[in-house]
Amino acid sequence: NDEDVFWIEDDAEAAKTGPAVYTIGDLAREFDVTLRALRFYEDKGLLSPRRDGLARLYSPNDRIRLQLILKGKRLGFTLAEIAEMIEAHERQDGGAEHQLKLSREKCLEQIAHLEQQKREIEDAILELRRTHDTISQMIGQTKG
Repeated sequence: NDEDVFWIEDDAEAAKTGPAVYTIGDLAREFDVTLRALRFYEDKGLLSPRRDGLARLYSPNDRIRLQLILKGKRLGFTLAEIAEMIEAHERQDGGAEHQLKLSREKCLEQIAHLEQQKREIEDAILELRRTHDTISQMIGQTKG
C-alpha cells in the first residue's frame, strides 16, 4: 500500500549534473567519510566501483547509493537493512529512481529500537553518575 510507504529521496539532480565518474577521494571528501569506510561498503556489496588499474572509479549510481547508505545509517538502520531496502527498490523499478522505501511498520520498529537504546543510555549515565558520586564521597572521607 503506497500510503504506508515513506521515501527517503536522493539528490538525483546532483547526480545528473555531476561528473560521470568519481574517485574514492572525491566521494570521501564530498560525504566526509573515510577511504576505509568506502572500501568497507564495497566489500559488503553496497558499492561497486569499476577498476582502472589500482584506482576505484565510482559511477553516479554509486554516489547515490552512498548517499542513501549514509541517510539510512543516520536513521539507525543496519547495513543489512539498508542493502535490503535499496535492493528491493531497485528490483521494483529497475533502478530508475534511487530511494529507500520505509514502511510505517519499519519506521515504528526503528523508533521503538532507538527509544530502547536511549533508555539504556540514560540508565547507564545515571549509574555512572551514582558511581562517580560514591567515589567522590569516598575520596573526600579519606582526605578529611
